[in-house]
Amino acid sequence: MLPSRDDALALMQEWTASDSLRKHMLAVEGAMVAYAEHFGEDVATWSLAGLLHDFDYERFPNDAHAADAEHPSEGVRHLRTLGYPEEVLQAILGHAHYTGVARETRMAKALFAVDELCGLITAAALVRPSRSVLDLEASSVKKKMKDKGFARGVSREDVVQGAAELGVDLDTHIAFVITALRARADALGLAGTPA
Repeated sequence: MLPSRDDALALMQEWTASDSLRKHMLAVEGAMVAYAEHFGEDVATWSLAGLLHDFDYERFPNDAHAADAEHPSEGVRHLRTLGYPEEVLQAILGHAHYTGVARETRMAKALFAVDELCGLITAAALVRPSRSVLDLEASSVKKKMKDKGFARGVSREDVVQGAAELGVDLDTHIAFVITALRARADALGLAGTPA
C-alpha cells in the first residue's frame, strides 16, 4: 500500500523548517507529476519521489558528500521503515551523484533531470520584474544558465546531463518544467507580485 501524499507532506514539513526548501520540494513534485502524466507512469508514486527527495537535507546536510551517510541516505533509511516503495527510495538515492546509486528507472532519471532545473527556474523567475514563473520563457532560463554568477548553487552540468539521461531535448525539457511549475505558481510563491 502506497503511503498517502498527505502523510508524505506532513513528514516533509516535520523534517524541513526552511520555506524555500519546502517550496523546492513542491516544485520538484510538480515537475515529477507532469512527467508521470506525460510518460503514462504512476502519478502518485512519482509525486512521492519529488515531494520527499530532499526532506532529510536540513537534519543531515552531508557537506562531505558521504555515499551512505547523511542526506539522502538517512532519509531513505527512515522512509524504508515507513514502507515506501523501493523504486521511490532508489530514485531518491540516485538524485545525488555521490551515493553511487545508478539511475535505472525512468522515475529516477526524471527526478535527477528536474531537481536542479527547478532550482534554476525558481531563481530565474524571482529575479524578473514580475517575480513570476507565469511570464518566464525557456530562452530566459537558457540565458541565465550561461551566467556562471547566477544561482551558483545550481549545477548546469546536472541540468544538461539530466535531460540527456531522460532522453529529452534540453529546450523542450526547460519549457516543460516551466509549464509544470506554472500550474502551482501560487503554492510556490511564483505567481508574481501585484502591480
